[in-house]
Amino acid sequence: MNRALPDVQLRVPTDEDAIAWHRIFADPEVMEFHGGSAAELSEYEELTARQRRHDAERGFCLWTMVGPAGEVLGFTGAQPWPHAWGPTGQIEIGWRLGRAHWGKGYVTAAARTTLERVRTAGVSGVVAMVDARNERSIAVTQRLGMELAERCTIPGSGQEGHRYRLAL
Repeated sequence: MNRALPDVQLRVPTDEDAIAWHRIFADPEVMEFHGGSAAELSEYEELTARQRRHDAERGFCLWTMVGPAGEVLGFTGAQPWPHAWGPTGQIEIGWRLGRAHWGKGYVTAAARTTLERVRTAGVSGVVAMVDARNERSIAVTQRLGMELAERCTIPGSGQEGHRYRLAL
């Protein structure tokens, strides 16, 4: 049985969203597969500024997810792969959600909107890089119709990672 997905809005990140992201991502459970702890506030300030530039230049970015009551839930969106290793030159779709909102369909709903937006911007395919232990994110890639394309070792952590792909 398919359940209805919740209403979630995506907006270009604001300066205030950097503070919200920093607060939400201070939860060690949220950051388990992203280095274990939140970055400094200044890094989120730089990240949100960079996402505003990406949206203006490319028509897509990591957008702030906003729930039905206007609360910041986390982010989802797409951006060029930012590292020297992995799928260099490809567009990665990604998400990070506050713990209180897990299991409610927000990421799937927001990621589907992201796919529509990047397709409209002329992107022909996306990848998702996921820690192999992250069952929740792997489930999202499956709901999006992504295929496992590669297994790799994540530099720094030494953990197994998966690269999923989806042609648009």
